[in-house]
Amino acid sequence: MPGRILAASLALWLAAEALAQTDALPALGEAPTLAATPTFAELEARGARIGEIIIDAQDIFDLDDPRENNMLFRAANALHIRTRPDVVRRALLFKPGDPLSVRVVEETERLLRDNPYLYDVVIRPVQLHEDGTVDLEVVTRDTWSLKPDVSYGREGGVDTGSISIEERNLLGTGISVSIGRVKEIDYSGTEFALSDRHAFGGWTEVNYVYSDLDTGHRNALSVAQPFYALDTREAAGVSAFDGDRIASDYRAGEIVSQYHHARRTLDVFAGRSAGLENSWVQRFSVGYNYDSNAFSLDPTRDPPERLPEDYDLSGPYFRYELIQDDVRRVRNFDQIERPEFFDLGFRTTAQIGRALESLGATRDSWIYKLALSDGATGSGGQVLLANAAVSGRYDELDSRRQLSAEARYYVPRGSTSLFYASVSGAVSKSPDIYDVLQIGGDSGLRGYPLRYQTGDRRFLATLEQRIYTDYFPFRLFRVGGAVFFDVGRAWGGDFDPGDAEQGWLADFGFGLRILSARSAFGNVIHIDVAFPAVTGPNIDSAQLLVKSRTSF
Repeated sequence: MPGRILAASLALWLAAEALAQTDALPALGEAPTLAATPTFAELEARGARIGEIIIDAQDIFDLDDPRENNMLFRAANALHIRTRPDVVRRALLFKPGDPLSVRVVEETERLLRDNPYLYDVVIRPVQLHEDGTVDLEVVTRDTWSLKPDVSYGREGGVDTGSISIEERNLLGTGISVSIGRVKEIDYSGTEFALSDRHAFGGWTEVNYVYSDLDTGHRNALSVAQPFYALDTREAAGVSAFDGDRIASDYRAGEIVSQYHHARRTLDVFAGRSAGLENSWVQRFSVGYNYDSNAFSLDPTRDPPERLPEDYDLSGPYFRYELIQDDVRRVRNFDQIERPEFFDLGFRTTAQIGRALESLGATRDSWIYKLALSDGATGSGGQVLLANAAVSGRYDELDSRRQLSAEARYYVPRGSTSLFYASVSGAVSKSPDIYDVLQIGGDSGLRGYPLRYQTGDRRFLATLEQRIYTDYFPFRLFRVGGAVFFDVGRAWGGDFDPGDAEQGWLADFGFGLRILSARSAFGNVIHIDVAFPAVTGPNIDSAQLLVKSRTSF
């Protein structure tokens, strides 16, 4: 089967004796308490405090369930190293002696579920004592976290793939490590990655990536303690990048020129917050950013008509964040039979910086970023999410900016069907060819070649009818489908369009969605067939797309 499907899970699929199951995954075991145990809301109203915290880190398959108690699933449990209880404990936002808070319990569950090595999370009260303290139990179920992977993808007429080995929960510690050969649209080579969200026993995140590619190399390192929760009061971090690559300029789905781009960056920041107050959070950060970019021709490749100008940015910045606490739990929106959390509160991030020649910048410049997002709900579970962003650089000799906006609309039709619509647009004002906006293949319009149209403006709209089945073959995979329609275009700017058809383009098609539910790599595999409504040079009558994505 194409796509990124865990090899071990595929072996289970091929060898399993059971027929496909249609019933849902059972909930984690019943709480060992009396039925009269109050709810979290009732306990908070009573002013209860947290007593003992019991961590029950469970295996991948529930052997107490006859549907999961077979030889292959027992072998998977035996080979898998279960998540260590202290890994779960250090991710909790509460500790013994704290006042019980429903909001903190719910936010803790969301943070735990964000770890790919956990499939399910339940937090529940297990015993209420006479002194008003309540003991809590945190029950988790693991995913299969080892992936010896041979994968394949196809999008916009271009093949991609990889041969790698990746472990998302090394020895049960929550550390992720991977190494392998990759072939993406723009490059191929060897990559090594290491990530730990709870380094040094706390909330310090460490990430490192090294890539040795046919187009260059990349070294990226970051160490940070972020604003990991709404009530986090302090944050700080540093990140650095050193790399070079061959940048490609596309026209009508074909590469027309290439050039060399070397980049080095350094970012250091520190932030403060008063925490969550009346459902709102304000955060203030200051930092320093260095960004050096150099462009050169490669004598073995076709040169562009003009080469981007070298530039260095170096200087301080100030960042402000405003966040409204409003998170809703849904199911069967962007995943299949998995809890999802939509942030419907208003959020904004504004950053202003100054690049200074005295600190090594090419020239004095203002650098700015602004991002906004919000959400709303309607009758019948409808959800509308919208976001917009603008960023740019301004000085006496040059002004460049990019504006983008997107809206997503979800209309549930029962528990297994949903209508989805999205619209997005972008405008770029820049003299550099690497700031071009493109559409086709991986950048939208599934029925057309990769990066088919080019311009400084882009618009894309998508309509989908999604189906979420309860088909759960071998208790390993979730299955869904979609019928879709796309319309959009990229246009404008001082760019040669090549042989691409100009004007509005549209396509329609259908596809299969497969979620590898029991693995830590549970992306949704898309297998789509798309038919273009407009024909022209280099446009096939149908496009087959195979891609692993994070959502439906």
